[in-house]
Amino acid sequence: MTPELTVLALAGLLQAAQYVVFALPANLELGTRYTAGPRDQAPERPLSPVTGRLQRALNNHFEGLILFTLAVVVVTLGNQSTPLTQTAAWTYLVARVLYIPAYALGWQPWRSAIWAVGFFATVTMLVAALF
Repeated sequence: MTPELTVLALAGLLQAAQYVVFALPANLELGTRYTAGPRDQAPERPLSPVTGRLQRALNNHFEGLILFTLAVVVVTLGNQSTPLTQTAAWTYLVARVLYIPAYALGWQPWRSAIWAVGFFATVTMLVAALF
């Protein structure tokens, strides 16, 4: 397995862990009557600010994981794994790990800067795969 695929697997596990980190407080705040129900209506009370941020960080990682997965597939199937693409993959993962507390704690402007590091690491992989 390429290093990029290893990082992709770890990013998938991070996504699963991130889901749990969000779901536990969400269930406590909204109650299982809502979370286990059909959710046809909005919840009776909103999520707390931190839990709301955890939800948005989770959704953001789903979005980022799409592009990162594409980059890993292109690098791997194109047989273009290099020290640059490997470093970029690890950089993406570290940025995603740091993004969770940055978002949850409302770090401004660091949350956006951390996001940008992960995004540009992914773009670097795609560009590097073309050469």
